[in-house]
Amino acid sequence: MNRIEKRFADLKASGRKGLVVYIGAGDPDLEATRQLALAFDQAGVDVLELGVPFSDPLADGLVNQLAAQRGLESGTTPPGVLATVASIRRQSQIPIVLYVYYNLLHRMGVDQFIEKAASAGVDGILVLDLPPEESDQYGQWMTRAGLCAIWLVAPTTPENRIALIARRAQGFIYYVSREGVTGMQSQVSDTIGLMTARIRAHTAVPIAVGFGISNAEQARIVAANAEAIVVGSAVVNRIAALGKSPELVPQVSAFVHELSHAIKA
Repeated sequence: MNRIEKRFADLKASGRKGLVVYIGAGDPDLEATRQLALAFDQAGVDVLELGVPFSDPLADGLVNQLAAQRGLESGTTPPGVLATVASIRRQSQIPIVLYVYYNLLHRMGVDQFIEKAASAGVDGILVLDLPPEESDQYGQWMTRAGLCAIWLVAPTTPENRIALIARRAQGFIYYVSREGVTGMQSQVSDTIGLMTARIRAHTAVPIAVGFGISNAEQARIVAANAEAIVVGSAVVNRIAALGKSPELVPQVSAFVHELSHAIKA
């Protein structure tokens, strides 16, 4: 069983909610990414999303755009990210998803990228700008490699497209609880319960809700309507503030532990 699927099965069996955390790979450098991943595993993170730096991250808000820029400036490349995943695997079995734009797969060769990701120890890939309607071959390659293809559902996704995504979903469905780009919000959306119910009408695949969760209280509220929550910008913002400080790993992992405690206590 894929690590993502096993983690969600374990969470369900224990009646607990999951925590998915996003960080930009290579921000501030790949060694920091490795150390954060290991610390997050101990802090209660169930799935780690690694954003592969890209020069035109259209789905991301300013916080994550700047993280991608810092990743590029630190010399981070897709092969470097995969090498870091392989290094993490020597010490941790935390499920890992690559958050990536299609151009990076296309440049390497989609099938080759998937094979190399699987060999490095990646468990799933979320391609931000690949429409599910155009993903037949991608899905076949992912299944052959044993990786979960993670898909996004938005508040504006029509019913027939939710059904299509649900049929192709593996691991978990990422419900984007707000329209627009990534970023922190002062309050959570009031339509999360309605939308997760619509998605569940089509699938039993776990739902992880993200976009805008900024603190432990919001995490607790959102977790009531989902199998997991996703926190990105609030973590990335702390990484940006601390940079290469020796306090980077302890302070960021302490914040992540607060989130985990809020949804699992």
